[in-house]
Amino acid sequence: MKFLIVIPAHNEEENILPCLESLKNQTFQDFKCVIVNDGSTDKTQEIVENFIKSVTLSGVEALSFKVLNLEKSEHQPGAKVVRTFNKGLETENLENFDVVCKFDADIIFPDNYLEKINEVYEKNPKAGMVSGLVYIKKGFDSAQPDKKDFTTSQLHDFTNQNEWTFENLSSKNHVRGPIKSYRKELFQKMNGLRAVLGWDNIDVMLCKMHGFETVTLQELWVKHLRPTAYKYKSQKAQKLGEYFYNIGLNFPLAAISSAKSSLKNKSISEFFITMKSFLNQKNERILTNEEIAFIRNLRWNEMFKKIMKS
Repeated sequence: MKFLIVIPAHNEEENILPCLESLKNQTFQDFKCVIVNDGSTDKTQEIVENFIKSVTLSGVEALSFKVLNLEKSEHQPGAKVVRTFNKGLETENLENFDVVCKFDADIIFPDNYLEKINEVYEKNPKAGMVSGLVYIKKGFDSAQPDKKDFTTSQLHDFTNQNEWTFENLSSKNHVRGPIKSYRKELFQKMNGLRAVLGWDNIDVMLCKMHGFETVTLQELWVKHLRPTAYKYKSQKAQKLGEYFYNIGLNFPLAAISSAKSSLKNKSISEFFITMKSFLNQKNERILTNEEIAFIRNLRWNEMFKKIMKS
């Protein structure tokens, strides 16, 4: 199968080179990688362009990597990264590929990562989304580790798993945003990714809607050099309300989900902030009526199953 990898990147001078090196060293090489430089003001563009030149000189297939440089635009959690991803997607003909990947620029992959992902798609025709697990350096769960703490060999060494820990933002069964991959058939059926906060949960629910499975290979892990969304922790409750709106929840579902989150975090104020944010959302939803109905039924069914088990 042939992979199309799109990597959105904004001011990633500290991370982009180890990421690209890890892709260059993959045992599975049937892929094309488009790096979308989203108006970086640091050395991201220079680093990527120099990397592509070095790949050409080393004799590796030069067409495997290319860069698209965009003008800078305001960052928004979720929405902006999808729009940047889509810009890269538009430069290629999807008919030439079997799997579409959205990878983050701060991920380092083990050499066999694409090989293992490809095996799942080859053997399981119902696999719609596949990934490994995301790990972060121990002790750096709230900020980005200093690259000076690593040698190049250490960054690419995957025998040192005891120095890294699972980034516990979701279940180990969830295909995480930094390492998404989609069977092209599913990607087209769900009309691509939705440029809103919550896109990386919407895709999982639409995967189920179209009769495909999500698969996470729990022995396969990647290194995440920068913990997810640590810049937005102070806005968590507000963003949660926006997320509940974006995935199509109605008032009862949003209230129950908000209550569960506030109880988990032992914060009554979180409930009111989340619901206020949910009720203040005025944008037209990007989901169809059919998709909203499916997601609401899915959420109710999941709640009832948990009640029956307890």
